[in-house]
Amino acid sequence: MTYHLVDSGAEQKLERFGDVLLARPCAQAVWRPQLSSIEWNKADATFSRLPSNQWKKSRHLPASWVVNWQGIDFKIAPTDFGHVGLFPEHGLLWKWMGERVEKNDNILNLFAYTGGASLYLAKKDVKVCHVDASKGIITWARENAALNELEKAPIRWIIDDVLKFLTREVRRGVTYDGILLDPPTFGRGSKGEVFKIERDLIPILELCVKLLSKKARFLLLTCHTPGYTPLVLSHLLHQVMGRKTISSGELVIPSTHLDLPSGTYARWHAD
Repeated sequence: MTYHLVDSGAEQKLERFGDVLLARPCAQAVWRPQLSSIEWNKADATFSRLPSNQWKKSRHLPASWVVNWQGIDFKIAPTDFGHVGLFPEHGLLWKWMGERVEKNDNILNLFAYTGGASLYLAKKDVKVCHVDASKGIITWARENAALNELEKAPIRWIIDDVLKFLTREVRRGVTYDGILLDPPTFGRGSKGEVFKIERDLIPILELCVKLLSKKARFLLLTCHTPGYTPLVLSHLLHQVMGRKTISSGELVIPSTHLDLPSGTYARWHAD
């Protein structure tokens, strides 16, 4: 079973996760849906933020199930925030990284969520340091590792505030051959630290640059914060990396109807 974007429009997206059809909010889908209301009404559950975050179930909704995306098995579980444990728009970037890493490279994954990129890279015989501030999310990522028989893969699972972790790594003289980060707009660290993207992103990027090894292969920044366009992310990377070549673009979920923009990215990679 895999993932498929069925339709989008009217600030909603209709997605099939294996056998389960979900409708969720999507502010950027301002066009009209391509499919009829009859098709949308087939959703097993619809997530609504008004009057409060809740799933409205029209059929049985499992507590969790498994979906394969880009060769990785994921535990899917609807959360109180409307997330389900998979951001499919990142899939093409996993492939991009996979084409650039070499066996035994040391890669750092920050704000690493449920482990899609970490597990994809681990399958390439790459060493991964997976960092997230949420103990529950790390547990979820390790469940995904077990689903993919990667329990013994060389992945370091770190529950920590990203800024504090990076500061310690710089002090220790640790380096990485590639770094990826997907910062939230707002978040809290493992000990209640507050993360604000407008305040903390540049210091984090400056620390990331200090951690790149001499043979570094890439620095990849992705973002879902409104207003942080590809050009904005490019400016940020240029500011911390100097006169290096940076490329940027939109994260997109492909569909048989209208492809759905779902965030932005900027990246540097070695020539």
